[in-house]
Amino acid sequence: MKFTQMAKANEIERDWIVVDATDKIFGRIITEVATLLRGKHKPSYTPHVDCGDNVIIINASKAKFTGAKLEDKNYFTHSGYFGSTKTHKMSDMLEKNPEKLYKLATRGMLPKTKLGKVMLKKLKVYAGSEHPHTAQIKG
Repeated sequence: MKFTQMAKANEIERDWIVVDATDKIFGRIITEVATLLRGKHKPSYTPHVDCGDNVIIINASKAKFTGAKLEDKNYFTHSGYFGSTKTHKMSDMLEKNPEKLYKLATRGMLPKTKLGKVMLKKLKVYAGSEHPHTAQIKG
């Protein structure tokens, strides 16, 4: 009899993958990153184990957006108090804090559990081409 191999958390090897967002479409970048964070590109993928890689996005502010999303799309925040709803335009978020924009978009494509939160912590986003993780990247 053959059995399906389940990946164990202590046996997983994680790589550091750099994704350059220059002139790439935002949504396509996010779907690629979500797949890498979950580990679905690996043959040893197991749904209940975090088997994804660490992902670094550089040049985050140079991504392309299709349609009129930059002007039309809004993100809402609410603290829980009455009247505390705030609206942020996508264009403002891209200028001021691209890391938050990328993390919000990626979070929507990951599991809504504790496992999804652990996966999201492995995403690093930088507006420019410089990042402090050069020592972790092989080759």
